[in-house]
Amino acid sequence: MGGMRRLETPWSLGGHRLPNRLVLAPLAGIGNWFVRLQARRYGAGLAVSEMVSSFGLKYGDERTHREFLRIHPDEHPVSIQLFGHDAEVMRVAAEEVAEAGADLIDLNMGCPVRKVVKTGAGASLLDEPDNAVAIARAAAEGSGLPVTVKLRSGQRQGERTGADLAVRLVEEAGVAGIAFHPRHASQQHAGRPDYALAAEVVERLAVPVIVSGGVADDAAALRAFEETGAAAVMIARGGLGNPWMFERLLGRRHGEPSPGEVAAELSWVIDRAEEHLGVQRAGHYLRKFYPWYAERLTPEKARRQALVTAPTTTDARAALSAFDSPAAPPLAA
Repeated sequence: MGGMRRLETPWSLGGHRLPNRLVLAPLAGIGNWFVRLQARRYGAGLAVSEMVSSFGLKYGDERTHREFLRIHPDEHPVSIQLFGHDAEVMRVAAEEVAEAGADLIDLNMGCPVRKVVKTGAGASLLDEPDNAVAIARAAAEGSGLPVTVKLRSGQRQGERTGADLAVRLVEEAGVAGIAFHPRHASQQHAGRPDYALAAEVVERLAVPVIVSGGVADDAAALRAFEETGAAAVMIARGGLGNPWMFERLLGRRHGEPSPGEVAAELSWVIDRAEEHLGVQRAGHYLRKFYPWYAERLTPEKARRQALVTAPTTTDARAALSAFDSPAAPPLAA
């Protein structure tokens, strides 16, 4: 990368000075406070929460608020992602997010999952630009916070509705930034992202663009950053069980972590999950986490299986005891 366009260069989003150009993506069903905090510990300049239903916040019970709006003091600045199809409901939900201590709000207008789209939220808003603009405006008015929007390129192959909507969101709703995933919604996560279209969006907008999609490893992240000219890169599935990716991209680490480092990090995750959900619920919740770490711990299938199939957190810790585990690192500077 030439000139000053480097991932470790600070930048500003919605008035917040961010230390680098790596952003943890909103990971549905995963991106709670301790996953976000983990990314920050390893260097991410910003982390975005898993998507939270605006209706769930307006009409939800105490547990919904306690779990989805929990923010750790060490993860600021933090962005909470909301989804929904009703502007007035979004206004109320955004106010609650601000009261919970978020620094920014991100709106999901790109989720392709059917149960979200059929409600009129997520990627369905690509076909409802007037409502999308109204929702973004309501979120900003309700919260008083900077609002960003995550978009897909369109609903179907060949569509550019997301690019056009991005312009309207900036000009008419005053959003502070756009996270752009240049795949159409029907692609889900398959196929090469259209980084040329993302570069066009960067040129058209007067606010920062964060490029998303296809960032499965370090090389892909660098390629997305270089090819699009985006202000920052959003790390999603490539960072699952792999917070060391942030360190490497920032030049703070070379190579993969040792088995001991991986074991220590997973131990930290287990502790935080128990703190967040309680011991019993954590044991079930973490079953989707274990395979991400197991593949980095050992090439031996039998040893991996002992962790991957662990029914409780006690069993998971027993499987980890075979590995030399140094202390987990503190929050990155």
